[in-house]
Amino acid sequence: MELSSDVAVVENIGKLPSEVLEGTCHEILLHLEGKRSAVDVVESYQKFQRAGMTLDWKAVQDIVRLLSFHFRSAAKTKITADGLVTKLAECCSQWSKSALQVMHQLWTEHGSLVQAHQEVQAVASIGQLVDVQWKLGMAVSSDTCRSLNSAYISVLMKIADTSGEISYKSFEMTVLQFQNFYRQFKEIASVLETV
Repeated sequence: MELSSDVAVVENIGKLPSEVLEGTCHEILLHLEGKRSAVDVVESYQKFQRAGMTLDWKAVQDIVRLLSFHFRSAAKTKITADGLVTKLAECCSQWSKSALQVMHQLWTEHGSLVQAHQEVQAVASIGQLVDVQWKLGMAVSSDTCRSLNSAYISVLMKIADTSGEISYKSFEMTVLQFQNFYRQFKEIASVLETV
């Protein structure tokens, strides 16, 4: 049974130039092999735009999610490239021949590596901190600072969840809170070195 939302996503996949689809699938497979911490949907969106695709951000996100889902499912069921293509065609009749060829080729090359890594991932499945950025600022108005013109730290964390999607978390702290935060990260790093 075809879901109408999946049909629309598959139709969008069929509109992608082969090299763009191949690049997107390759990034997803590298993530599923554990060679990349996540698939950056923002980067994918920018690549689609440079290739002349007028898809909105959600459409690009849906493409990455659907491709990731099918590759993960193929790894779980340990099917061959021929089996993957057959399953895709059975699930949705809208798959283009060129898209199925790209999927077949890449699964032939990467399938066994993805299967091996997914088995390891199933044992210990946690998110990953990809990047932390911070900057110092001055408070002009605030609910938590006692006086104006107080220094504060703005922190942006880039986190890859277990599905491979990147999310951003931002927050602000006083300088004292940031020093404590930094000290705790240092302690964590020293403990991790001993493991």
